[in-house]
Amino acid sequence: MKYWITVVSKDHITRGVAGGFMQANHGKQGPLTHMATGDWVIIYSPKKSMDGDEKLQAFTAIGRVAGDEIYQYKMSEDFKPFRRDVTYYECKETPIVPLVDKLSFMPNKQSWGYPFRFGFFELPGHDFELIKNHMLSNEPTPINKTLHYGKANVKNRN
Repeated sequence: MKYWITVVSKDHITRGVAGGFMQANHGKQGPLTHMATGDWVIIYSPKKSMDGDEKLQAFTAIGRVAGDEIYQYKMSEDFKPFRRDVTYYECKETPIVPLVDKLSFMPNKQSWGYPFRFGFFELPGHDFELIKNHMLSNEPTPINKTLHYGKANVKNRN
């Protein structure tokens, strides 16, 4: 099992959580090929909206990859992003700044935002556990219960 972070504005991940899917790096297929069913993913949202300037700097969603399929979804004639199904869990939005000194994936604490510029990266297990413990309760509750590992529900792909 691996742990991943992807960078997505809060307004966009809200749609992903509701639909039980994720996109990475503006819909590119490459990052999604690194993931496997059962891997965990944490969403970091630097801003509230993609087109806005209002900062958020928080972890806003957490889930597990549900199924092996990578598929394209036609959002418009010229935008067909690649997606993976994810079972998201009810979570507490968690600001990053109080965790910076404890996270090993950002060695330069003065420039802590540097690792996020890639938009998608693997997270060390101990860093994942630290963030997860701030985001989830003891018994995580799935939001999109219709997804099961290996059995993607097509109706959620919107």
